[in-house]
Amino acid sequence: MHYAYLHGFASGPQSQKSCYFHAQLADLGIDLVRPDLNAPSFTTMTFSSQLKVIEAALSPFPGPITLIGSSMGGLLAILQAARDPRIECLVLMAPAFRFTERWSARMGEAAIAEWRRTGKLSLYHYAYRAECNLDIAMLDDSRLYDEEQLVRPVPTLILHGSRDAVVDPELSRDYARRHPQVTLQWFDTDHAMTDVLSQLWAQTATFCRLPVLKF
Repeated sequence: MHYAYLHGFASGPQSQKSCYFHAQLADLGIDLVRPDLNAPSFTTMTFSSQLKVIEAALSPFPGPITLIGSSMGGLLAILQAARDPRIECLVLMAPAFRFTERWSARMGEAAIAEWRRTGKLSLYHYAYRAECNLDIAMLDDSRLYDEEQLVRPVPTLILHGSRDAVVDPELSRDYARRHPQVTLQWFDTDHAMTDVLSQLWAQTATFCRLPVLKF
């Protein structure tokens, strides 16, 4: 089994969760592939561009593959699994379900119209530690994708914080209800989930049938 980690929006492959999972798998002699989904740039990033990065990163592997995804990376893991039969297992942390709907509702029509007029939206990028512009193509392109595109019953573990203020935990509960192959595990934490890293790893290792060497 090959493993890959897909980081979240405005993040990067050196995020705290990514590095923690990389270290845990390294102790087991497993290399965790961690593509930078910001390529070629955060400004021009779309769902389609991120899927191309994922496809390129996974191209050397014959399979099977487990994808571990955080937030938007969780949604991208589902989208990749919908088109890639090598993906046989998914571990999703606070997956960004109903992305387009939530973004549109949060921003409102006026803000989206201004984004479209200027073509750019200024956002804080946690990996770069700086304000970065994002093109309106991100929102437009996102309308082509949603979590229901995965129709194969891929074994899936969802890890979600009950105090998540970014992605409503009820979205994960609803997804799990409608997909019997999904195991849902709650944690008393927020969207970042960085205070429960050892628990996240323990649940992941158990689900993927890996030994838990340390916490």
